[in-house]
Amino acid sequence: DALRGIALTGDVLRVGAAVTYLELRRSAAVLERAPLLARMSQDIGAIQIQARGTLGGNLATASPAADGVAALAAYDATIVVRSVRGERRIPFRDLQTGYKRGARAPDEVIVAVEIALPPAGSPWAWRKVGTRRAQAISKVALAGVAVADGGRLVRLGLGMASVAPVTALLPSVRALATSKPLSELTAAELDAAVDADVSPIDDVRSTREYRAHCARAVVRGFLRELGARV
Repeated sequence: DALRGIALTGDVLRVGAAVTYLELRRSAAVLERAPLLARMSQDIGAIQIQARGTLGGNLATASPAADGVAALAAYDATIVVRSVRGERRIPFRDLQTGYKRGARAPDEVIVAVEIALPPAGSPWAWRKVGTRRAQAISKVALAGVAVADGGRLVRLGLGMASVAPVTALLPSVRALATSKPLSELTAAELDAAVDADVSPIDDVRSTREYRAHCARAVVRGFLRELGARV
């Protein structure tokens, strides 16, 4: 029970590590203030997995294909861990150190995730490319959260699954998209930024070329939608 519960305190959302995806997609607080998490939760496995699967489990396996982890990356979440030595908070950018490796010590338990939320109504996106609508590991998945002011992005959070040894934070795309008005971004420079940030591979689920194509397409699509809204 200590790992359960969803709490909204001001603009900070805390989700216990043992909260299920079914609970996430049904939570009024999540639906209102972190809709990306609710929408992502609809695409995790199928209803049976949503009733058992958790963000804590997704984080602990440290898979670069984890959809829930991509969403947390977009929110620049903080991971709360605890051991007999006490509790500490790990910024998402410091969490993953390599393929299925992370900054969590062997004796630390994931307790919760904390998200400093953007203003209510901020644009977001969830795009999952998979073989089927349910029970499919992503070929590519993109989570995005943005805050805009006067036609420019002042905050852009991105997380992409299945395109690198770890969840891709797309720093080149973030830097480019916040460097000038969205209307001035070109498809060519966006594609180049994506290519700089991902390193997809061939495996049983997809090919490197298809993953790279999808990665470019979903990023361009998200930023095109943002440009029409801000």
